[in-house]
Amino acid sequence: MAEGPETTIAPDDVQCLCPLGGVMDLLARKHAMQVVCVVGALGPVRYGQIEDAFGEVSSSTLSARLDDLVEAGLLERERYAEIPPRVEYSLTQDGEELSELLEPLLSWVEGRGA
Repeated sequence: MAEGPETTIAPDDVQCLCPLGGVMDLLARKHAMQVVCVVGALGPVRYGQIEDAFGEVSSSTLSARLDDLVEAGLLERERYAEIPPRVEYSLTQDGEELSELLEPLLSWVEGRGA
């Protein structure tokens, strides 16, 4: 192994990444980023439309992800007092910002042919 100058990292340099932890944990969950993209592209959107956009996804996983994103303040869930009941999901302002920030990542992935 090559010897070189040691690099020291100050604690303040590491702490700047700490706020990413919670967001990255949420976005790393199965289908989380895709839900943000689908709701951003189609919203306001009903559960069935989101489900159709995914194809093969379990209802429990999709429901859990929607709940996670609503709880995190990235999605808004609006329930209408109708029969049959109607629920629509849309991005909050934070969700819209996240969706915009994901666009360069999506472009990068598409450019790699992945």
